[in-house]
Formats: sequence, C-alpha cells, structure tokens
Amino acid sequence: MANIKGGRAARKRDRQNKKANTRNTAVKAMLHTTHKKLFKHADAGDKAQAEKEFKAFVSGLDKAVKKGVIKKNTADRKKSRAQLKLNKIAAK
Repeated sequence: MANIKGGRAARKRDRQNKKANTRNTAVKAMLHTTHKKLFKHADAGDKAQAEKEFKAFVSGLDKAVKKGVIKKNTADRKKSRAQLKLNKIAAK
C-alpha cells in the first residue's frame, strides 16, 4: 500500500519523528552542558574536576554516536579539541 498523506504509515512516521526529536534534543542539550562545564573548569585550571567532566563528555559523545544523534567524525573532533584543552592545563 502506498504511503499516502495522512495514512497509517504517515501517522506512525510522525510519532517516530517526534520521539526521535525529543531524544535528540535532550542528548544534544546534555552534551552542550557537559562541554560548557569541561571548558569552564579547564579555563579555571581545575585539573581534577576538568578530567572528571572530560570523562562524562566523552562518554556522552560516544552514546550520542551510538544512538545516531551525531556523526562519528563530529564526536572525534570534539573529543580531540577537549583533549587538547586538558593537555594545555596539564602543561601549566
């Protein structure tokens, strides 16, 4: 049966899209928050807290990639930049 406007399959896709949108928004908000915390602690020079936030950030990125919220290369780029930030405070 064709996927006609307002049909059963279209209504199901709408439900699925709404569910995915809610999940993706929540995951991206969590990533944004952990990223901000990580860079705040790194800028303040709080190495222990920054490392803790780094682990949470990397874990969140990996979960987001697994769920398909962000792409793998995007996560790798963000991890790399966060690691560079940690390395800078470790050098100080």
